[in-house]
This record gives sequence, structure tokens and C-alpha cells, in this order.
Amino acid sequence: MKTPLFGKTLDQLLEITNSLGLPKFTAGQIANWLYQNNISSIDEMTNLSKKARQLLDEKYEIGLTPPINVQTSSDGTKKYLFEADGHYIEAAYIPEFKRHTLCVSSQAGCKMNCLFCMTGKQGFQGNLTTNQILNQVRSIAEHDQLTNLVYMGMGEPLDNLEAVLQSLEILTSDWGYGWSPKRITVSTIGIVPAMKQFMENTSCHLAVSLHSPFEEERKALMPVSNKYPIKSILEEIRRHDLGRQRRVSFEYIVFKGLNDTPKHVKELARILNGIRCRINLIRFHKIPDTDLETTDEQRLEEFKEALNAKGITTTIRASRGQDIDAACGLLSTKELSKKNN
Repeated sequence: MKTPLFGKTLDQLLEITNSLGLPKFTAGQIANWLYQNNISSIDEMTNLSKKARQLLDEKYEIGLTPPINVQTSSDGTKKYLFEADGHYIEAAYIPEFKRHTLCVSSQAGCKMNCLFCMTGKQGFQGNLTTNQILNQVRSIAEHDQLTNLVYMGMGEPLDNLEAVLQSLEILTSDWGYGWSPKRITVSTIGIVPAMKQFMENTSCHLAVSLHSPFEEERKALMPVSNKYPIKSILEEIRRHDLGRQRRVSFEYIVFKGLNDTPKHVKELARILNGIRCRINLIRFHKIPDTDLETTDEQRLEEFKEALNAKGITTTIRASRGQDIDAACGLLSTKELSKKNN
């Protein structure tokens, strides 16, 4: 098996070229081909000598993998299915006016077991490599149209911190894709030590899955709260001067009769006081084997307005792809079931 070059940082490429006895500048040339040109083979790196290409080809390959399935919604949303080391992962492409967003996965399955998440019901199957994370970006048909990237697909990104940070380095470095960090958002349920490293080492936006301001409710929805309570997450965010170039948002799935009351509005305003942030309200998409229900549209709108009245910028995320497997993890779960049966 050859080792993929795609997903290597400049320092890692330099190690490779040094091991092959190639000039140092060759690493920069390879990075340019990998991340700024749409090549599919080492032989296309035409400014490398024939000998250099032969040496690389003996042990390495570009390492791109096409999706194995795609579902297309009437609203233009696409759900891509990839296979990674025998596991199934999803990436969702969401076009909206001039904004073209890709939601990428960072793990196959997930160990966090959130009550409302289909991915968690699969159990944890493995971390994705940097190659497998970025392959989702590079291998979709719309890769050259993308304007934004969100790490909100399958898995907990900060539970796979090394690969995620490495992928962000490639995306935002001049020698890589050269994206502005403001185009990228990383979501987390609040793994505090990893969140600290993320905030110290990147300038990308942070999104925290909150879903309730009350600890006992959040523990019932998200078992990780037993280890990383809301208070510790907010304290860590307050320790960092995030400046005006980085946005902090709180993701809040609204469940009927559970977390959509006036007392929740009051407590959210209290715990988030002093943090420059926004709240994204999200409609719950029903998944099998749970009694959770989405709140009705009138209550959702009233909840949003009440939070805005408290001085917290609050929006309702548009629901997309409702005529396909919209909820994260549904498409891969179906594929997994077929394989196991």
C-alpha cells in the first residue's frame, strides 16, 4: 500500500523529500500541486524531475477517493457518502445564494452518545486521518465552488484534535489552500482541554453544542456534560481574548416542551452574559428510537425573539435537504445496516 501525499503538511512533505534525497524546495512544489492544482497523479507534477517523480511514485500516491453515493435534494443540498477504512462517513454540500458550504465529518461514528444524534447510535468506529477529512473537500463535484467549511458532520472534531488541526493548517496556510480562517467553523460538544488547544492554535470560528443552559438537562441529552459541565466550557471561552475576527456561536437544538420555555431564555441570558456570541436555533430532525420531538414553528419564533430581546443575537437555522436523509448519520447508518445484513 502506498502512502497518500494529500493531507500532508509542508513540514511532513519536507521530511519525505529529505528522506528521498530531493532538494528542499521540492516540498513546496509538491504542496502547490496537491492543494492549488487539481491533479490526480504524481506524474502530473511536471516541474519535478522525472527521477523525483519516480522516487515519489515508488512509495507514495496522491490518495484521493471519490464518494460512493450521493443524494440530491430538491433544494440543491447534496449528501455525499464516502468509505474510509471500511467505515462510512458523510459530507453535506449546502448551496445558498453566494454561499456554498460543506459540512465535513471528522470521525466514523462517535463515542459521545448524544441522545438526539444518529451518528452516536452507530458507536465509535475510528478517527479519520487528515487525508480522509480533506478528501471530502477535494473529491466532491462542487469543490471549486466552496466558500465555507464547517466541521459539524459525523463525530466530535475535538476528539480527533491532531488530524483536525493538521487539516486546518493545510486549509489556511499560504502553501496550502490559502483560505481565511473566517471561512471555517469547528463545532464541539465542549471537550475543554482540546477546545483550549484549538483556540490557542487557530483563528477559526468556534461553535459549541449547548442545547440546554441547565446542567441536569444537558447531562440527559449529552453525557459528556458529566465530565465537562457547562460552567467549565464557558470559563475556558472567557479566558481567551477571541477578538472580533473570531465568532463564537452556541448551537441549540430546540425540543418540544424540553428546552424551549421562558426559564430557558432567562438562564441562557444569565450564563452567556459577557460573552460576545450568537445562538443558532436548530429544528430537530426526527431519528429512530427516541421520544424527542421538534418544537412547533410559533414556539420556535417566540423563543428566538425572547432571546434577541435579552440582547443575544439569535437566528433560526434553515432546514435543508428534508426530502433526503437530512439528519447527520442517517445515510451512513443505512449503508452500515446493508453491509451488516
